[in-house]
Amino acid sequence: MTNGLARAAVRFRPASFAGTFLALLFASAVVTACGVLLQTGLTATVRPDRYADAPIVVAADQQVKMTVVHGKRPDAITQTLPERARLDASLTAVVAAVPGVEQARPDSAFPVSVERSGLPGLDGLTGRGWAALGIAPGERLTEGRAPADGELVLDTASARAAHLAPGSNLTVDTPVGTASYRISGLAEAQPGRATAWFSDGAADRISGHPGRIDALAVRPAPGTSPTALADALRRALDEKAQAEQVPAGQVQVTTGQQRGTVEQPALLEAKDVLTGIGGSFGGTAATVAMFVLAGTIALATGQRAREFALLRTIGATPRQVSRSIAAEAVLIAPVAAAIGVLPGLALARWWFGELVTRGAVPAGVSLDTGPLPLLVSVAACTATALAAGLIAARHSSRLRPTQALGEAETGPGTPGAVRAVIGALFTAGAVALAVAAANVAGATAANLALGVVLCFLVAVGLLGPWLVRGAVGLVGVLLRAAGASASLAADNARTSSRRLASAAVPIVMVTAFCGTLLFLQSSLDHAASVQVREGLKADRVVTAGAATGLPADIVERATGLPGVEAAIGLLPTGLVYSSSGALGTASAQAVDGDPAALAKVLDLGVTSGSPADLARAVDTIALDDLLAESLHVKVGQRAALWLGDGTRVEPTVVATYRRGLGFGQALLPKAAVAAHTDSPYSTRLLVTQTPGTDGTAVTKALSGLAPAGLSVTGRQDYAAQADQDRELNGWANKVMAGVLAGFAALTAANTLVMTVLDRRREIALLRLAGSTRRQVRSMLRWEALLIAAIGLVTGAAIAWTTLTPITRALTSAAPHVPLTSALLLGGAATLLCLAATALPGRALLRTRPTTAL
Repeated sequence: MTNGLARAAVRFRPASFAGTFLALLFASAVVTACGVLLQTGLTATVRPDRYADAPIVVAADQQVKMTVVHGKRPDAITQTLPERARLDASLTAVVAAVPGVEQARPDSAFPVSVERSGLPGLDGLTGRGWAALGIAPGERLTEGRAPADGELVLDTASARAAHLAPGSNLTVDTPVGTASYRISGLAEAQPGRATAWFSDGAADRISGHPGRIDALAVRPAPGTSPTALADALRRALDEKAQAEQVPAGQVQVTTGQQRGTVEQPALLEAKDVLTGIGGSFGGTAATVAMFVLAGTIALATGQRAREFALLRTIGATPRQVSRSIAAEAVLIAPVAAAIGVLPGLALARWWFGELVTRGAVPAGVSLDTGPLPLLVSVAACTATALAAGLIAARHSSRLRPTQALGEAETGPGTPGAVRAVIGALFTAGAVALAVAAANVAGATAANLALGVVLCFLVAVGLLGPWLVRGAVGLVGVLLRAAGASASLAADNARTSSRRLASAAVPIVMVTAFCGTLLFLQSSLDHAASVQVREGLKADRVVTAGAATGLPADIVERATGLPGVEAAIGLLPTGLVYSSSGALGTASAQAVDGDPAALAKVLDLGVTSGSPADLARAVDTIALDDLLAESLHVKVGQRAALWLGDGTRVEPTVVATYRRGLGFGQALLPKAAVAAHTDSPYSTRLLVTQTPGTDGTAVTKALSGLAPAGLSVTGRQDYAAQADQDRELNGWANKVMAGVLAGFAALTAANTLVMTVLDRRREIALLRLAGSTRRQVRSMLRWEALLIAAIGLVTGAAIAWTTLTPITRALTSAAPHVPLTSALLLGGAATLLCLAATALPGRALLRTRPTTAL
């Protein structure tokens, strides 16, 4: 019987289920998109290219690993390194000595530049040792001989483009300086990879990281299994680590697709990005989707109270009514969720493509559209629909038939005390999280933001009827003074507070989530922009146009120019630190030049110590106030950190400053960092000219430091460019806000349409009582404006409560809310409410009142 009732309801009254169907479709799309990105982050691989012919590759672990104890259970946490971790070159002999190894070839790459020679076709040149020739498929010497000291072998394509041949001389700028090299031969390289091979001894000296190599390409002896040899290598390397009393596992032996990760360490960071979007944000989005879906289904089920009452009157038992609702969910939810998978896949493909285009994901990674996220999405939506429907119908199905009919006509009464208590608890939890966010720094504070918003949204969903009644009570006098239609809207809102609460919650969600994500980013961008504009004292900023960066001796050359008072080069890098049982990354700048000149080019807002003391020793560091607070260190103390390549250091803190958002969270001497970066070249040169000097002459002199590839800008141009860089970094937050806003907007429109269409009897009675179509439309507009106002004010209050402690912790300032963005968000929400009530309202007014009744 119950299955028959469910099939009949869906078949003969499809309009009653349209809103539920759309809500399920939207929720499935969001869950599917995030699930696909999460699965891609967990399974992403890159096919090996350079190491395609090397069955085994030995490389350093590209992650910092740490064990923390939560309660009695130890947990391992990891953090991907900002720079490439390298191996000690002495491991070549250890690996080569393992039985079954036919060949162990060290591979290392470093950037070199020949731009100052004026020769075409040599941009982005990579230097390697001679032992690395032949590791990649197709690499071989085609002309000449192997290089000796002072010589190099150039790839054939680059030599042809630059019209060079064996015997020619080439001036090369390397990480340790500029020197002239004779071309001893030519060799084939992989297509599109300009390469210069130096003698092994020379490559080690000029690489910028002497005694370190990127990887070892291992080939097994004939008859040796690569798998068995890989196991033997792991045992040998672990034994060496034990003998040297260092943690095991810092050296990894990779085979198969894992070799691609060695070739492209950026894959690990890309996996973190994908799992962060699909996991962290996806978990939040899925929670919101299920929360809104449950509210929509509860609204749709509550609108059928009269139908359930009639079923109870003709003899249906509470169990039969509940089973009928369950059957309807099983009929509708899987179909709607399955259809929602298609737009979810389209969203995932677009999102993933944008990440690849912006360089956050390597081009060789493909989107994993396996069936698991799709099945999870369908199952989650079905389970939510089933649970929400049963809970919503539980009250009506348990009433006596006469009571059920009476309540169906008058609507549900005041929500119970349990609901009020739970709502108050969630409100208290949100406030507690906001207070906690104010007392922590860095990413931890930002991560708490979504938790605060979620708690507030649950509280609004539970306390919505009281919220609406309170809001109507505050504005009721104004509405009654605005005319009969506005007064009628106020009376309807007060008596139908549950209905308006269901419509207002999606608007609250749009405002709260979008406000938090967008205005957190705008606050950080604004604070960083202010710090750059106030702290940059340099008159000229020289930036590198080439991929390699500025020449190694750029600071010395610039300092010797007429009219230059001070010149400081900056090399961007990253650090890894541990704080409160978690690992995090911090932006850092390596100072190239005399640290005493820092005060002439930058005003860092020093709060203690002096950055000039970076010149005292290599193991010194200056920290942003927030990072110093996270590390619990002061001037004169040592800060435990990992450099970008995972090298553990404990430099002495010589200064702290407050403008870390604009200029990096840490400053170190270049000598301490250069050997631990992917590229040791500075990317910016800050120059202060001597007072009274002709700025045009200084700009011309700086431009002459290299015939091509340098850009010399003024102070304001640098600040504008910095703004553009931060805007690019904020793209991810905008996309996440857009996804949530789109879902919430569609859900809000769907809920409002369902709410208006359910009022056909009420509108028909108003028409029969003498109200004109214009008066009814005006009443609906006032209700829409009231819903928009409640949603916007409540959402804005939630966003402000969330943002204020976080932005004060991160920027020491109140949230920065751009007026244009705020007006756009408020206007869009208001237009959405007006359109979603006006369109169904006009449709109802086309029906004769007697027919509607």
